[in-house]
Amino acid sequence: MALLLRFYDPSQGYITLDGSDIRTLDLIALRRAMGLVAQEPVLFSGSVADNLRYGDPDADNERLRIATQDASALDFIDALPQGFDTPLGPGGVQLSGGQRQRLAIARALLKNPAVLLLDEATSALDAESERLVQQALDRLMVGRTSIVIAHRLATVIAADRLLVLDGGHLVAAGTHEELIISSPLYRHLAALQFGGET
Repeated sequence: MALLLRFYDPSQGYITLDGSDIRTLDLIALRRAMGLVAQEPVLFSGSVADNLRYGDPDADNERLRIATQDASALDFIDALPQGFDTPLGPGGVQLSGGQRQRLAIARALLKNPAVLLLDEATSALDAESERLVQQALDRLMVGRTSIVIAHRLATVIAADRLLVLDGGHLVAAGTHEELIISSPLYRHLAALQFGGET
């Protein structure tokens, strides 16, 4: 993820986006084309609306409501003392992990990125929060390239292509069905997580 966002460049090889080495692309334009939902979303001390508008500073109130509805966040925002004007405090400390994640998803929806980066976006959540966040992520991923880092296979089982890493090395690639057949490591992980049901 850090390489894709060019926080640093590869020491060897290269990464392309639409056939162009990302080192040749304008850095600001590259980062505008990408949306990130991380395991620990970054929230700031401003209001709910301020935090959402980091995705699109020009978003009007109607767009905020639509994005938060699509991210399964509107109900809890409306229940806050001042709704969208409620101050979040440092890091959004008064919100649950699932609520913070859904705000991050709404922010990404407002940004409408060409490439979506999801880094363990549901790993720290309870089952109900994970269900709501996964539904929101499913809506967010429609019509865009999505790169998902996940240990929970249920979050990526429908992906067009899965890459299996072991010790920092790529050991297998394919669809879920292909990997069940061809990759002993993936088959083992699937059996652990799905109880033998694949």
